[in-house]
Amino acid sequence: MRLFFSLVFLFILGTSVSAQSYTTKKTASKKALKYYMKGKELGRANDNTKAMKEFDKALTEDANFIDALIEKAGIYFNTGKKDQATQTLEKVIELDPYYKPKLLYTLGSMKKKQGKCDEAVPLMEQYLKAPKTHDAIVAKAQKIIDNCDFLANFNNKITAFNPLPMNDMINTASAEYFPSISADGETFFFTRRDRGQEDIYFCMKDGDDWGTPIALRHINTRENEANQSISADGRTIVFTACGRRGDGFGSCDIYISKFVNGHWEPVQNMGAGINSPAWESQPSISADGKMIFFTSRRKGNKGKADIYYSKSNDEGAWSIAKPIKGLVNSTGDEQTPFIHPDGKTLYFKSNGHPGFGGLDIYYSKKQKDGTWGKPVNLGKGINSEADDGSFIVSLDGKTAFFDSARNLKEGEDEKKESSIDIYYMELEKSLRPEPVTYVKARVVDADSKKPIQAKVEFVDLGTQKVHAYNTTDQSGEFLVCLPVGQDYGLNVSKTDYLFHSENFALKDGNPESQPYELTIELKRIPPAIVETKPTTIQQPIKVKPTPPQPIILKNIFFATGSAKLEDRSSNELMKLYQLLQETPKMNIEIRGHTDNVGSDADNMKLSHARSKAVYDYLIGKGISSIRLKYKGYGETQPIDTNDTSDGRQNNRRTEFIILP
Repeated sequence: MRLFFSLVFLFILGTSVSAQSYTTKKTASKKALKYYMKGKELGRANDNTKAMKEFDKALTEDANFIDALIEKAGIYFNTGKKDQATQTLEKVIELDPYYKPKLLYTLGSMKKKQGKCDEAVPLMEQYLKAPKTHDAIVAKAQKIIDNCDFLANFNNKITAFNPLPMNDMINTASAEYFPSISADGETFFFTRRDRGQEDIYFCMKDGDDWGTPIALRHINTRENEANQSISADGRTIVFTACGRRGDGFGSCDIYISKFVNGHWEPVQNMGAGINSPAWESQPSISADGKMIFFTSRRKGNKGKADIYYSKSNDEGAWSIAKPIKGLVNSTGDEQTPFIHPDGKTLYFKSNGHPGFGGLDIYYSKKQKDGTWGKPVNLGKGINSEADDGSFIVSLDGKTAFFDSARNLKEGEDEKKESSIDIYYMELEKSLRPEPVTYVKARVVDADSKKPIQAKVEFVDLGTQKVHAYNTTDQSGEFLVCLPVGQDYGLNVSKTDYLFHSENFALKDGNPESQPYELTIELKRIPPAIVETKPTTIQQPIKVKPTPPQPIILKNIFFATGSAKLEDRSSNELMKLYQLLQETPKMNIEIRGHTDNVGSDADNMKLSHARSKAVYDYLIGKGISSIRLKYKGYGETQPIDTNDTSDGRQNNRRTEFIILP
């Protein structure tokens, strides 16, 4: 393609590489120079019509008066006559491409805007070879070359694009922009600007559409609040606040609030580690609420605006923000980052990477070393020569939401509030993030059914590393996103309760995996076992004894047909060990079970060996053998059908009961 551009260049310029005969201000005749100087004087007085007449007179006297041609091209450009400006500059370049090398760039950029990359690239390459260049213009020229190369390869690839506006309760005569959505797709947030006042709104799903938007109480003030982002569970909001605030660091800062006991807590500035005397805005919070990405215009950036990130520790303190590593930040502007709940796909807009013009939408994938890979342009259709707005993608990756002034009527100001609305569309598969599902659960007391505030931990069973941890809210609820492609173990625990485990096998899961919605019942440890000091002397209550209820250890795994514990069992085994350590009066029996595949005798032997393997692990960790028993039950106590693979898997289990 570059060879083609070069050949076209030679065709266009012909012999212009060698300067033709022309005159300048220094060599022109007195009469031509008189007209030229008069034209310059009129031009400074903004009398373009009369100035043009004087330059025409000068060129009538001397058709190759190069300075007069340059001034004439300038008037054409300033009065919007771009075709005439282009033709006049072509005459200048024909006379001498290096008389004023910057004009090569000027003409080339005009050709690029006209969609004539085949003519723009040779002009830019000629400028790069000029004896005198400016670094800033060199960078711009190279960018146009890169954009044209990009367009040459991308022009035939049109992204499927059929955007639909949000309903009339969301899109109004005001400006609506910066959408965000909870992981379960039930709550939609956006910013509304009405007569210069920015506030954050939300609305709930109402059937197949959205209900009436409500201003976010406890967050909005008389100042401006905008550009919000919501954690997956809807319990943490980060947003931009501008204006006169006593705790601000710069013109706009990033703030945070938590949703506790049915309302948003007082907002807090995220501090000097994240905010600076410069402009910080457009935050995006990760699914687990432990990481944010945002845009900053601080000193030391690669471009005017770069994307930064910060992490939260276990105590909720945020690290000093740093520019994201990799290939995203450029010498241009990077804005509106959106980190998808997969944790691996970052959408953003930029004018610093090859694109269609203006600020295009891109995505970048997180690499194994933690850096961000080469940005990918979302394509023609989504992107245009205009500046495109913020862009987010739903949890399932199928739906994109974005703001745009694309319905702007000819002659309207794109900054006019009524011109900006929010749209949604189905996202092409090639542009989607990694598949993600979520677990949404409510934790209750097994007897009273009342909600419990418990600790929640998800472990990647392949690496045994914690994927996410959380605490249930006052209603006992939690929501955690799980990227498809890994197997996860869940452990829910609370002091004086037996822990509960679940398994989510997503390593080979279908990308269309449905979300998990659960009710988890935690069982109290019998009071006689828990070492607590009674506050008052009470008469013992006679309670009819009930059979011990088994606790299934859903994340203990054995090799097929074997009693050898797999490595991915280690986290669950440790939880059982810690329970016994913390409750020294607790004695348990470990039980092994199988499905009905194979003979009764073989299944009994295998289940016995597997229960002993867990027993041996605990003994090896220092638990006294006096406190432990183990037994195999073979296929005699199924809890599900043996007619399906899922049923048989449920029957193959390890569990324990508390001994009296």
